Amino acid sequence: MATGTDVYYDGSRIFTWVSDLSGLPLDQVNFLVSQFLALGLASLFRSVLHPSTTSPATRHAFGLVLGLAFGYFCFGMQAIHLAGLPALCYIVMRTQDPHVMQRMVLAVALVYLSCIHLHRQIYDYGSYTLDITGPLMVITQKVTSLAFSLHDGLTREDKDLTANQKYHVVRKMPTALEYFSYMFHFQALMCGPVIFYRDYMDFIYGRNFLAHAQPTANGLDKNSNSRKVVLEPSPCLVVFKKVVCSLLCALVFIKLIPSFPITRVKEPEFVSEESLVSKMLYLTVATSLVRFKYYHAWLLADAMCNASSLGFSGYNLDGSARWDLISNVDVLKFELGLSLRDSIEQWNKGTTRWLRMVVYERAPRFKTVLTYALSAVWHGFYPGYYLTFASGAMFTFAARAVRRSIRHYFLGSRTRKIFYDTLTFLTTRIVMAYITFPFILLEFWPCILLYWHMYLWLHVLGILAMFLLPLIFPPGKKMVIANGVAAGKLD
Repeated sequence: MATGTDVYYDGSRIFTWVSDLSGLPLDQVNFLVSQFLALGLASLFRSVLHPSTTSPATRHAFGLVLGLAFGYFCFGMQAIHLAGLPALCYIVMRTQDPHVMQRMVLAVALVYLSCIHLHRQIYDYGSYTLDITGPLMVITQKVTSLAFSLHDGLTREDKDLTANQKYHVVRKMPTALEYFSYMFHFQALMCGPVIFYRDYMDFIYGRNFLAHAQPTANGLDKNSNSRKVVLEPSPCLVVFKKVVCSLLCALVFIKLIPSFPITRVKEPEFVSEESLVSKMLYLTVATSLVRFKYYHAWLLADAMCNASSLGFSGYNLDGSARWDLISNVDVLKFELGLSLRDSIEQWNKGTTRWLRMVVYERAPRFKTVLTYALSAVWHGFYPGYYLTFASGAMFTFAARAVRRSIRHYFLGSRTRKIFYDTLTFLTTRIVMAYITFPFILLEFWPCILLYWHMYLWLHVLGILAMFLLPLIFPPGKKMVIANGVAAGKLD
């Protein structure tokens, strides 16, 4: 067992023997034990705790008690923060004016989370040991999204809300049981995905299936007031697929990551002696392998939610059920994205929805800047995070400039369009590796040194794309005609 990595870890030591036998750090063993236990227990929500036979209070209590138990098992006395942050925010919700309450909750949650981030950064710098910051980040998303939904429900009219705000609006202050059950329910406590209050309450009361019900054999319309039978699709197949994919991702990560450690990019011989091509190839492989750790955790969490009937979002055109309402990642769409924007939209999708809900749709000015700022503070204070966010913003603007300036030249034929898509696919993979390795490495000066020895080549190209390319190739404005058919207007 790797004892050096778990000195700061305060979780249960019951499975130390498993850690010794497997060679996995104790925090990872406890995480896996809790997740697979949760996966098995989640199915009880569809059987003995089905909403047709069980009261909402019982379903609330079941999720709450197990969430607290898993939190203490994995984090020990650190789990007190799981109660501390939402308790303070609940007091603010109950006592403050609804017109300003949501901003006060956001401030309290971010200050509390930031203190925990800084404590971890000071006393356990750069460690990847499982700690309380992960669940607290998810709880911060939950408590702030609920606060803004309450603000909308208590102070604004429907006509003043966007479609997204109407969907999430909350008209009544949650009871203590509803509130803390929402914060601590075990399916998504450890690593998300973030579940919004409206979706959680629909799950508790069984409304998630009614909202997307298909017409049944009795011929009644789903909006009819007559009694009807609603068939609930089984999540077993999608749960099985996600668990298998999660285990495969874990296997890939465990077997291959030791051969491509990200720390190698700090070694003097790598920085000074490797060619630019070799450095980029290594960064591409190393950062790609690190993503498999996130795929493993997120797919397993998705499977737990689906096993309890959380995440149902309706039916496809072929009649098959969709289970992607609260999914955190679409692996294939992320890895095969043809642009940086397309890939980013498929990564940590719950956080993207949260940022849009609490900042982007509400800020009167500087929407993008404020959204990136909140995302940065929410993640913590490691310098590498800010290097990644700053570069990501720049390359998002650069990619937009390239698309507007030259894409229309490739739409005249299928061959040219395939060539353009292939080029943007490869470019996205390179850019992704170039801008995300600081997020993994965390440290400032090693990242700057490596960028300098790579001549800041992509940063230079990105700046040229933003400012010079539009002058050379003015953005297209005309309709593209291919084989006599109008293809549509350009951006």
